[in-house]
Amino acid sequence: MKSFAELSGRSRVAFVALVLAAGAGLIWGKGLVGRSYNQAEKEEQEISSARRQQPLSNDASEAAVELSEKQAGTLLKFGPVGTHQFEILKTAVGTIDFNENMLVQVFSQYPGKILKAFYNIGDDVKQGDILFTIDSPDLLQAESNLLAAAGVLELQKKTLARVTGLLKVGGSAQKDVDQSTSDEQTAEGNFKAAKDAVRIFGKSDADIDQIVTNRKVESTLVVPSSISGRVVARSAAPGFLTQPGNAPAPFQVADISTMWMIANVIETDAPAYKLGQPVEVTVPAYPDKVFKGRVTNIGSIIDPNSHRQLVRSEIDDPEHLLRSGMYASFVIRVGDAMHSLAVPSEGIAREGDGTMSVWVTTDNRRFAKRTVTTGIRQDNWVQIVDGLREGETVVIDGAVFLSNKLLLGDAG
Repeated sequence: MKSFAELSGRSRVAFVALVLAAGAGLIWGKGLVGRSYNQAEKEEQEISSARRQQPLSNDASEAAVELSEKQAGTLLKFGPVGTHQFEILKTAVGTIDFNENMLVQVFSQYPGKILKAFYNIGDDVKQGDILFTIDSPDLLQAESNLLAAAGVLELQKKTLARVTGLLKVGGSAQKDVDQSTSDEQTAEGNFKAAKDAVRIFGKSDADIDQIVTNRKVESTLVVPSSISGRVVARSAAPGFLTQPGNAPAPFQVADISTMWMIANVIETDAPAYKLGQPVEVTVPAYPDKVFKGRVTNIGSIIDPNSHRQLVRSEIDDPEHLLRSGMYASFVIRVGDAMHSLAVPSEGIAREGDGTMSVWVTTDNRRFAKRTVTTGIRQDNWVQIVDGLREGETVVIDGAVFLSNKLLLGDAG
């Protein structure tokens, strides 16, 4: 191989050119490799940073909608995700009924024909007010027995006095006095029994003394109300024959200061109800009024057909607004309140497949749809169980608009 000095002039020029070209190519290739590596590393860092800043998402490919600044400011409202206090409540529907512990069916104690009825349905009565009167043969018989017993007692007293006087002058024997004393005591016992028999019909001692004094019987039996309340049913009418215990009762009187609400709750909620829990009741007739009460009875069985349990509440009604048979709904607090992530209900959109979504933004211009899991709805707030983090900015009014715009595309 020839040395560089032994080469001709043209060969020297070609050799130098080849060496220079090879050096330039090496330098260019090295620079290209360095730049490609640095650029790839930089892009990877930017991607990693973006991923770290990306909000929590249930879907890797979030749908997004972009609006102009004017559109976003006019059509939407934004706010950070925060917490809200949710009460642990149970709701149920039922009906209003009379408090049967304070509902009295007023019967006569004895059969007879009604002479007069004094009150109508809806009238308020007090304890002891006379509701109706009847013509009672049993009362007539009891009073007659009373007069007979009073006459016998009076006769035996006179007989005892006479034989006692004769004994003093020797006109009678001691046995006659003893017999008269026994007869007088028997007559006195019969008289007391006759008085008690009349007293059962509601006659006072003054009434009984008047019957005995005047020797006059009265077959009219008065039937009073045993409680104070309102007449809620009446079947009594003059000439109506009544029998004790035979329906219908001539009168029904109810204390309506308290009423019952009877509800059938679902089987899965049954363990949450306890005696004494406070209850808030509303009825369609008074939608803005809340009636207070408490749970007083919990059914001991589950209906095998409906799989529901009876829960009965006693409701205070001092203004007497509730009526038996009214449709009602109640709310019961069954646990302590809890704080949880929440979004206003206007910030939640229900999608066509039944899922719930919110719209997340970082610049108030581009909005990404986020599927979330919701929980309790209360006081215009919706509990977020999963899908958001506290502090993220979301649309709090206008979520339905964005969902519709995404669905309609450019036409939206």
